[in-house]
Amino acid sequence: MKIKILMVCLGNICRSPLAEGILKSKLDPNKFIVSSSGTSNYHIGGSPDQRSIQVAQKYNIDITDQKAAQFIASDFDTYDLIYAMDNSNYQNILKLAKKDQDKTKVKLILNELYPNDNLDVPDPYYGGAQGFEDVFQMLDKACDMIVTQFKEHH
Repeated sequence: MKIKILMVCLGNICRSPLAEGILKSKLDPNKFIVSSSGTSNYHIGGSPDQRSIQVAQKYNIDITDQKAAQFIASDFDTYDLIYAMDNSNYQNILKLAKKDQDKTKVKLILNELYPNDNLDVPDPYYGGAQGFEDVFQMLDKACDMIVTQFKEHH
C-alpha cells in the first residue's frame, strides 16, 4: 500500500505545489503518492503561480499539470501525513480534524529541519522571484529530511 502525503498552504498555487513537486521528484512513485491543497478556496482548479512553475523548472521539476484544490475534512481519511507550510494553515487544518488521530497526521514542514521551532515557510506571492527561490531551497531541504526519515524507518 502506498504512503499518501499532502502538502498544504493557503491558496495551493505557490508553496504547496512546489513542495508536492519537490517531494515527488525524490520519492518512488510506486511507494508514495504526493499531492497538495490549500486551506482557502481562492484558486480551486487553477494552475500553480507562474513563478513557482519557473523556479521548479530551473531544477528540472515540472509542476504544470497540478491544479489547485481545497483541503477538506475527508483528506484526513485519505492521507497518512499532512504537511502545513505555516502556523496559520496548520491551525486551519487542525480545526477540521474529526478525531485526535487526525491531528497526529499534521506537521509543520519546517519542523523537519528545525524540530519544534514552528517556523513558517514565507508566502512568496507578493514578493519577487528571489522569494520563490528562497522558498524552493527551504522546501528542498525539508523534503530531503522527509526522504531520509522514510529511508530510516521503512
